[in-house]
Amino acid sequence: MRDEYLKQAHKVISDPNILINVVSRRVKNLKNGARPLVESLEKLSLEDIALLEIIKGKISYELYSFPKREG
Repeated sequence: MRDEYLKQAHKVISDPNILINVVSRRVKNLKNGARPLVESLEKLSLEDIALLEIIKGKISYELYSFPKREG
């Protein structure tokens, strides 16, 4: 994983736990045959592709909040 990509992606998703989860889910998608949403002239790892997609705003995330139980 490239440090520069990681630093830039951290500016987009500041919480490291969320960043790790978004990257790992996207890597899983890419491993299962999803096409990259960015192009590169050089060979990139799946992690770097996911980070670059985050940097370029090609993928986003949404936090899920559980509904409160009444009782």
